[in-house]
Amino acid sequence: MARFTLADGIRLRSLLTKQVQELEQEMLRVAFTVAEKGQPLQDQKRGVEDVDFEIKQVRQDIMLLDRLIYEANIANAIDYQGEAIPLVEAIEYAMQLRAQAKIYKQLGASSKEQPEFGYGDTVAYMRYARFEPDEYREKALQYERNANKVSGLVNAQNYQVELPFDASRYE
Repeated sequence: MARFTLADGIRLRSLLTKQVQELEQEMLRVAFTVAEKGQPLQDQKRGVEDVDFEIKQVRQDIMLLDRLIYEANIANAIDYQGEAIPLVEAIEYAMQLRAQAKIYKQLGASSKEQPEFGYGDTVAYMRYARFEPDEYREKALQYERNANKVSGLVNAQNYQVELPFDASRYE
């Protein structure tokens, strides 16, 4: 069995999900034939049962890959800021950092004060920021850097961890 990494497993799982969708469409195509009444039906290379069997095989491999990926994400960790963080937590942490960076970017793009329109013609309204936009712009950059660092460590680990999966059927 060739070397099969966690990164390979993640990529293959995605491809297999797409393959199931294509096989489901093929199953619907081969399920029916239009022919002139009373005439014999043309032979098909693959029938519904053939496609159904293949779908079931691929789905079993998807479930096995899911289990192996989940186990690997729990059993393996990255070292971030001197702490060992399991991959499953590191993935979630990177997503949370990106979400926070997005909010901080929006705040950082704000003006300290700007006129507000549409409340009437007689009174002038201003919108005042109750924070320092420049501070949040800097925070956004730092959070993005941290998210990229964590993601990079996770990605590197994905290429180090091996899964006991025979992918020869899909090569």
